[in-house]
Amino acid sequence: MSKMKGPAIFLAQFAGAEAPFDSLANITRWAGDLGYKGVQVPTWEAGLIDLEQAAQSVDYCDELRGICAENGVQITELSTHLQGQLVAVHPAYDELFDGFAPAQVQGNPRARQAWAVEQLQLAARASANLGLSAHATFSGALLWHTMYPWPQRPEGLVEAGFAELAARWQPLLDAFDEAGVDLCYEIHPGEDLHDGVTFERFLEATGNHPRCKILYDPSHFVLQQLDYVQFIDFYHERIGMFHVKDAEFNPDGRQGVYGGYQGWVDRAGRFRSLGDGQVDFSAIFSQFARYGFDGWAVLEWECCLKHPEDGAREGVEFINRHIIHTTDKAFDDFAGAGADEAGNRRILGID
Repeated sequence: MSKMKGPAIFLAQFAGAEAPFDSLANITRWAGDLGYKGVQVPTWEAGLIDLEQAAQSVDYCDELRGICAENGVQITELSTHLQGQLVAVHPAYDELFDGFAPAQVQGNPRARQAWAVEQLQLAARASANLGLSAHATFSGALLWHTMYPWPQRPEGLVEAGFAELAARWQPLLDAFDEAGVDLCYEIHPGEDLHDGVTFERFLEATGNHPRCKILYDPSHFVLQQLDYVQFIDFYHERIGMFHVKDAEFNPDGRQGVYGGYQGWVDRAGRFRSLGDGQVDFSAIFSQFARYGFDGWAVLEWECCLKHPEDGAREGVEFINRHIIHTTDKAFDDFAGAGADEAGNRRILGID
């Protein structure tokens, strides 16, 4: 049977100007020394990857893979979370999201969106050149400002929003299909794809596109009180990626899901390092083993308390301990009587 791969680590929260986080060679050496087997690479970090060159040159991609192999890791997926966000931005968020784009398109929503679309097209080709089968991104949002409907949403607004979102992503889904790569949307508050119902709406609006997949991250489901284990039952055929991230939700008489505009330390719902939160990872890994998920278990470190390097170090052992090597035989095989059709009929009392 298939087996989950890992541990891997998403490099977005670690990449920076200081060694060992300043280059692909240095950061993969750091990750490999910790015991990681794979790295998920954020494509907006120019110190780690030149996305345009990766889209154009197989030789360059072979060089990237060689750097990783020397350090005992491989690239699991590329990520365009920031660029994907810019495919669909409501004007209320223009100024906040401008920081995700280069200076030459800031203040110009149309140019910014065109840049984001081009980035996703490059990512499709780069993923293919790297021999990858899945890609991570965000959907963006046109409807999020209406999530809690006051005043009430006009009739047809939701349908129009998902039709427009799908129209923007359809050509990109086709580009990823041409590249042979699944496009995995992280189901995440702040995105129009933030739970199972919204993913279903989007999937239907894309005509059930075969490349439309899910990046599963249970931490975002804890914070909205969604059954993250049953989610796997519902959507396992569409889950293409797995972020291993912990969270906790501790409401009281003063605050709940919305957090009172407080910082992360003081919110009822907050992200934690692996093992420090409330996510039942034993149940999650068991569900994935049940359905034969053979993708990567990728640590995404986000914690309001613990230092990132401590979280990264502890994450290796945590993921290794939870990955289930699926069995090829039943535990009671030793007591089996073998197959005997005539004997089965006698046991059933069938003449």
